[in-house]
Amino acid sequence: MISDRILKQLLAADDPAAESRKPGRKPEQESVDHTTRPVLMERAAYLKQMARAGEGSANEILKEFPRHNIQLSVRLRSGIAELHEHFADLFIVLDGRATMVTGGIIVNPQSVGPGEVRGSVVADGARQELRAGDVAHIAAGTPHQILLAVDATFTAMVIKIEETS
Repeated sequence: MISDRILKQLLAADDPAAESRKPGRKPEQESVDHTTRPVLMERAAYLKQMARAGEGSANEILKEFPRHNIQLSVRLRSGIAELHEHFADLFIVLDGRATMVTGGIIVNPQSVGPGEVRGSVVADGARQELRAGDVAHIAAGTPHQILLAVDATFTAMVIKIEETS
């Protein structure tokens, strides 16, 4: 379970207005966002319905910031192989289980947009089981894939963080 305190810290971690909130400085505007676990799980229930009606997965951008965004993602089936050249993924698992495959190579890679590659599977990657409460960081440029067992579900908050070189 992710506590509200941790979530608040994560949401504020890349906050450019944080400097203005230091003692002795006058804040220009409120720049703290807060979402509770019950609200996230309510949104996840809706996304689960969307995933059932669609192709087995659904996601929603909860908030966009200058160099990152926060998404809620629900999977009812395994995902395709992915690589984001300019964005890291930070997964905070809220519910369910999955196997995360990272590294290796993407089989049948196809460019689907600037800096975005998709493929059928990640071959020769490292496998790590993810469970509720786990946090996983995938650096930009790293092939990755989320695999689910039959009848499994997986709900995660995903923070996409722009990485510049």
